[in-house]
Amino acid sequence: MSSANQPVQGMSDLAAPEVRLWQRLEQVARATLELYGFEELRTPVVEFEAVFTRSLGETTDVVQKEMYVFEKGGRRLCLRPEGTAGVMRHAAGLGAQETDGARWYYVGPMFRSERPQAGRKRQFHQIGVECLEPPSPRVDAEILALQVDLLRAWGLGDCEVRLNTRGEIGGHAAVAAGLRAALAAREAELCEDCRRRINENVLRVLDCKNAACQAVVATVPPPTEFMSAASRDYLAQTAAHLDALGVSYRIDPLLVRGLDYYEHTVWEIASTALGAQNAVAGGGRYRMQLGGRELVGVGFAIGLERVVGVLQALGRDRDLIVPPPPLVWLVGLGDAALDRNLALMQDLRAAKIACRMATGGSMKSQMRAANRSGAAFAVIRGEDELAQGTAALKDMVSGEQVMLPLDKLVAELTTRIGAQ
Repeated sequence: MSSANQPVQGMSDLAAPEVRLWQRLEQVARATLELYGFEELRTPVVEFEAVFTRSLGETTDVVQKEMYVFEKGGRRLCLRPEGTAGVMRHAAGLGAQETDGARWYYVGPMFRSERPQAGRKRQFHQIGVECLEPPSPRVDAEILALQVDLLRAWGLGDCEVRLNTRGEIGGHAAVAAGLRAALAAREAELCEDCRRRINENVLRVLDCKNAACQAVVATVPPPTEFMSAASRDYLAQTAAHLDALGVSYRIDPLLVRGLDYYEHTVWEIASTALGAQNAVAGGGRYRMQLGGRELVGVGFAIGLERVVGVLQALGRDRDLIVPPPPLVWLVGLGDAALDRNLALMQDLRAAKIACRMATGGSMKSQMRAANRSGAAFAVIRGEDELAQGTAALKDMVSGEQVMLPLDKLVAELTTRIGAQ
């Protein structure tokens, strides 16, 4: 098959019936997020590269290895690799009155140049939220509870929440120094990437999947050992609020999340249905500098490909797919009937009845087209029906056919479609 007929590797077309599952996920998400006071924000797919290098950190894997960057008109642009930085760029252009306490959510595609694998594509889709409220264990617990609520609404209530802290941002240097010192004696046992990460972003050593690196990390004190008492207390308060909200979790001292803007609470939600690549969603509290402003908030992102994968693995995807409305196919015998059917279709659509027709052909070919479309009913008119102001209504499943006055057609179709 020609490459011109295929999507780019790591990117996919979405067609029916699967696209109906995606539509339902988005519909449920919007309804749930609005219960928590969130409004939708749509940011551009293309941003200035600096929006991400300044907010995510130049040493992160996303910035160093995964962004799609290009030049246009002498400017460095990129396809957005995640949603938070664009939302914060938008917030930085507003006044404090417009951003303090703002609650936004976004839905859309993100792009990362990484090796495609199960649940991970080069174009992937996220639903995320950003809550621009100052550090508060109560707010952090509320937003994590929102994410759990949303996953439950989708039928993923059996996921595991892993919780940790990055500590207050002023203590990050002390944490990094403590971890470097603890790793120094066994640095030679680490993989090449982790030997580089020790100086660039030492926290990434903790979540390396290399077995030798994991063995070294198992001997190192957790990051909380190098944090202030206030940072540890913030985590304890967040956990207590989650207990009060009935949200189950486990503390994972090695959970770090990879982006530089995080502080205090971080979390990931996983599903065993996905195998090794089991992270479905994650989030946390952050602080970043953009456009001369310091912005703080808490948020999360959910990978829709991951959610779909879990639902399919659990056999729950079909439960969420809402079928299209029953289709009515108009069959016209002769040009006059076809012309009149064109107008009749608009009358039916005005009555919220889905309908189509063929552009011409014999009755046999038009009925074949109705069958291929999966139409529930056919409305048939020829010269006699036009002259008498009637129409033949055929049930495509039972084969039953009745003759109706044209002015009774909408009511009869509405009744039959409602019964289905």
